[in-house]
Amino acid sequence: MRIDKYLKVSRLIKRRTVANEACDSGRVSVNGKPVKASYDVKVSDVIEISFGTRTLKIRVLAVSEHMNKDEAHTMYEEVR
Repeated sequence: MRIDKYLKVSRLIKRRTVANEACDSGRVSVNGKPVKASYDVKVSDVIEISFGTRTLKIRVLAVSEHMNKDEAHTMYEEVR
């Protein structure tokens, strides 16, 4: 699954276009390397997203095409 779609399905970013723009501007990195929106997400990848001054770091636990709102948080775990 593309990283822009993963960020939307997991509800880390609300819209896919916003996720796409974040990737293209270099605010999203996987395993320490900046990635484009077309990057293929795999289980155990560590994704880092910069939101202004705040940075969110997560580990991918599952990749699913569809996830309802209540279960979306099971797709990842926050890494400190």
